[in-house]
Amino acid sequence: MRFQLLGPLSITDGRDVVVLPPSKPTSLLAALLVRPGEVVSTDRLLQAVWGEKQPATAKAALQSCVLRLRRLFAKYDIEEQAVVAVAGGYRLPADADTLDLLHFRRLVSEAAGAGESELPLLRTALDLWQGPLLANVPSELLHRDEVPRLVEERLRVLERICEIQLAQGRCREVLVDLWEATRAHPQHEGFAAQLMRALYRTGRQIEALAEYRRIRTYLREELGVDPGAELQRLELAILRGDEPRDPVLEPASLAPAPQAASAPQAAPAPQTPHRAPAADDATADDGAGRHERAAPAGAAPAGGTHPSPDPAHPPGPRLPRVPGFTGRTRETADLVSRLESGGREDGRADTAPVIAVISGGPGMGKTALALHAARLVADRYPAGGVLLPLTRADGTPRPLDEAAAELRSTLPSGASRGACLVILDDVVHPDQVRGLLDLTGCGAVVVTSRMGLAALVATHGPAVLQLGALSPQESHALLTSVLGQERVAAEDTAARALADLCGHVPLALRIVAARLLTRPKLRLADYAAWLRRDLPARLALPDDPRMSVPLALDGALDRLPAPLADAHLRLARLDGRITVPDAAAVLRIPEARAEEVLERLLDCGLLDEEHPGTLRMNPLFRAHALHRAARSDDVPQAVVTGVRHALPSGAT
Repeated sequence: MRFQLLGPLSITDGRDVVVLPPSKPTSLLAALLVRPGEVVSTDRLLQAVWGEKQPATAKAALQSCVLRLRRLFAKYDIEEQAVVAVAGGYRLPADADTLDLLHFRRLVSEAAGAGESELPLLRTALDLWQGPLLANVPSELLHRDEVPRLVEERLRVLERICEIQLAQGRCREVLVDLWEATRAHPQHEGFAAQLMRALYRTGRQIEALAEYRRIRTYLREELGVDPGAELQRLELAILRGDEPRDPVLEPASLAPAPQAASAPQAAPAPQTPHRAPAADDATADDGAGRHERAAPAGAAPAGGTHPSPDPAHPPGPRLPRVPGFTGRTRETADLVSRLESGGREDGRADTAPVIAVISGGPGMGKTALALHAARLVADRYPAGGVLLPLTRADGTPRPLDEAAAELRSTLPSGASRGACLVILDDVVHPDQVRGLLDLTGCGAVVVTSRMGLAALVATHGPAVLQLGALSPQESHALLTSVLGQERVAAEDTAARALADLCGHVPLALRIVAARLLTRPKLRLADYAAWLRRDLPARLALPDDPRMSVPLALDGALDRLPAPLADAHLRLARLDGRITVPDAAAVLRIPEARAEEVLERLLDCGLLDEEHPGTLRMNPLFRAHALHRAARSDDVPQAVVTGVRHALPSGAT
C-alpha cells in the first residue's frame, strides 16, 4: 500500500484508490506525511487538526485521533506504517515506496545530471501529481504553511521540463504545458517568459507581446510592481525581431532545501472562479471517492479524454474532477449526446451555443452530473471549461453585472471561446441565464438549478434533464463502490435499509458512506438503527458543516416565500403521496389554489410527480419537514411521533 499526498490524500494498492473523507484523522495523517519520518510536535499537530478552536482536553483528543488513524491503517492492512509516539510528538516512517512525495523527490534527484534521461525522469515525477494538493484535508494550517512549499517543488520541475524542451527546439510541443501553467500561476514570470519565447519561435509575435502585456497588467494591478528585467529584455528583443536568448541550460538540482523552513514558498495561485459542488449538490457517487481510477461496472467512466495539443485553442481553465462517479447512466448518456453536438473546431464564437438544463431538488447531484459529463466531452471543448456559481452562500442570486464580470475575466479570449464549455451553477431565475448567453460566445452552456426554468425552456429550447432520487440499484451500487463489496454483501439487507432511510438522495448516501468508511468495525445494521432514532438530524458530518442534509433542506426552504415553505411543512402531514383534493384539505384552500401551490413545489424540486394527478414527497424530505414544523410548534406532537412511520418499514 502507498500513501498518495500529491493530490487528494488517498491510499492505493496500485490498482484501486481510496480517497479519504475530510475529517480530523485525515488532517492528522496529512500533517505527519508532509514531514515524512520527522517528529512532528504535539502543538503542531493540534494546530493542524483543530486550528485555534482546540478542545479543552486537547492531548487526549489527539490521542483519540491517533487511535482512529491506526484503526484506518488496520482496515487497509498497512500497520507497518504505524504512527509512532515519541517524546514531544509523533512521527510516521515512510520511504519512496510507501509515499508518493518521497518517490517524486527521488526521481527528481536521479534526473539531475542524467543527460538524455533527465526529461523522461522529470516527466515521470510530474505524473505523480494527481490534482489539487490536499483537496480533502480540512486544515487551514497545512494549506497555509505546507501546500505552497510543496507546490513550489512541482513548479520548479515543470519549469525545468519546459526549459529542456525549448532548448531542444520543441516549441510547439511545450505550448500546451505553458498555456496551462501561466493561467494557473499568473504571477509566475518564469513561465510567462518561456511562453513568450515559444510563441515567438512558432511565428506568433503578436501573441508573444500580448502575453507580456497580460503579466505586466497582472503584476501592476495585483502586486503594484513591474515585470522583472528578464521579461523586459525579452519584450524588447521580440519588438526588435531579435532572437531571444535562452538561459544557460545546465544540470540543476531540483531537490527541496534540506530544511523545509527555508524552502521558497510560492504565493497561493489565484483560483479559477469555480467552487466545489455545494452540499446540496454533492456528487451522486463518491462518499470518499473509492475507485477513482476504475469506475464500478455499469457506471460511466470517471473522467473524460484530454484534448490533443492544439495551438489554435490554448487550454483554458479546467473544471473540477468528480472522482468515482456512480449511477445516472441514462442521464449522463443524454447529456453527453447533447454536448457532443457543440464545440467548434474552427473556433467560431458567433453561433448559438448548445444549451442543457439540469434541474432537481436539493442534494440530487446536479453539479456533479454537469462536471462529469463535461469531462467526458473534453475533447470537443479544447479551450477548457468554466464553473460559475450564480447563487451566494446565503441563497440569494448574484447580481448579473457581478457574474458577467467574473465570466469575462475567466473565458479565453477571441476565437477560443467557441471551443469552451460553461456551467452556470445553481441558477435561480431564467433571466440570470439569458443575461449571460450572449456574453459567453462559447460552444456549450450547462445550467444547473433547483427550478424547472420553464420560461428558459420555452424561449431557448435546451435539453432538459430532471434529477430525482437514485434508483435502489444505483444507491446500492454507490454504497458498494465506497464501502467495498465484502462489507456490503455481508449485510446486504442493512445496506438496502440504509439506502431507504436516505430516501436514495445522493447527498445523504454520501454522508452515510463517509461515516461508515471512518468506522470500519461498525455494523451497518447498528448504524441504521442509530440513524433512524434521530432522522434526518444525524445525516450530517460534524467536521464539515456543508455536508448536512438538514442544512441543505433548511436552505432550500429558506429560499422560498414564507407561505410556500409553510405549505410544504403542512403537506408533510400527508402520507407522502399527495393529490390536489388532499392538499386543499390540509392547506384549507380551494383546489385551484392548492394545484398552483403543488405546481410551485414541484418546480423547485421538493415534490416529484409519481403519475398524473398524484405527487410524492421524498420520505427524507418529509421527515425533515415534520421535524422543522415541530420546532416551530406548527405540527402536533402526535404527527412528530409519526415521523418514524413515514419512513420505509424495512429501514431498521
